[in-house]
Amino acid sequence: MDFWCMFTLAGAADHGLPKGTVSMEMMRATVFRGVGDIAVEEVPRPHAGVGEAVIRVTLTTICGTDLHIVRGEYPVRKGLVIGHEPVGVIVELGLGVTGYAVGDRVLVGAITPCGQCRACLSGHLSQCGHGDGYEAIGGWRFGNTINGAQAEYLLVPSAQANLAKIPDGLTDEQAVLLADIASTGIGGAEAAPVRIGDAVVVFAQGPIGLCATAGARLQGAALVIGVDGDDHRLAMARRMGADVALDYRAVDVVAEVRRLTGGGADVAIEALGTPLTFENSLRCLRPGGTLSSLGVYSGKLQLPGDAFAAGLGDHRIVTTLCPGGKERMRRLLSLVAGGRFDPTPLITHRFSLADIQQGYELFGSRADGVLKVAIKP
Repeated sequence: MDFWCMFTLAGAADHGLPKGTVSMEMMRATVFRGVGDIAVEEVPRPHAGVGEAVIRVTLTTICGTDLHIVRGEYPVRKGLVIGHEPVGVIVELGLGVTGYAVGDRVLVGAITPCGQCRACLSGHLSQCGHGDGYEAIGGWRFGNTINGAQAEYLLVPSAQANLAKIPDGLTDEQAVLLADIASTGIGGAEAAPVRIGDAVVVFAQGPIGLCATAGARLQGAALVIGVDGDDHRLAMARRMGADVALDYRAVDVVAEVRRLTGGGADVAIEALGTPLTFENSLRCLRPGGTLSSLGVYSGKLQLPGDAFAAGLGDHRIVTTLCPGGKERMRRLLSLVAGGRFDPTPLITHRFSLADIQQGYELFGSRADGVLKVAIKP
């Protein structure tokens, strides 16, 4: 069982139960019940074991990966609490967790490295294995192999490595998107790496793509081109740092990128996860350029010979899983606190936990200019 359940015998009578009855503390959480079927249910509230912490979730979100889960495109077990972008207040600390106190406001990354395994000690925190015994994507556990954040309380594993204190003055909405989409999007620019003076094209201006656009600007790109086919997202791309926003419905994107960059982009960031955007990202590169891939792909990817210069173009393809851990979260929080990056325009809609199904419907339909949906338990 993923949650530590608290049972009390002596206190049973205090809750109107017969003496000797076992009582269980419960909470509300969004439970995956099967493909296309989620519900807010009463589930056992977690309690902290050794090295763990429990936070009362004050804000979380719905992510594109959550949609993949609900639609059956990424398999998880039935009965799992989903969600992986948490901000909250510490309510319990297990033995061995130091430097924190009950009542601290914290951000916890979607990726929760242990800090001790081979991957972590080699500097690949996002690929932490955790020893779950499950087939998983690296260190992503919340809402994947353990219960997640769309709930009133969250059990945080390896808490010493994963609790990042939120600076005074920052709101929950300024912090919550740093847990995943901001870390992922900015990470795509870092992984390339985007260098000072580079020309960068970012395919897809959804939440992660918009953070990649901001990340390219933060890394020192001289020209940032955002690509999408949605008027709201194209406008937001400009707001997040794009010099040019190309509407693929109206222009030949590959030809226009080549024209604007004088022969090809130094870096193309693919933030959608489709074969077409992957191939077009490759076609936009100059010789020696880098394709930084952030998409989650299903099916088969191909490398067209012409786009890949028959393998002779000195191209690089790099992939990125959301960087996690408390130091990564601290750095991102500092970026926001210092006024260098503002993620709040990406939160376009807000729902209570009780109304989260409406949030999923809105987010899944991409209606009303939705980018990110915040959930307040």
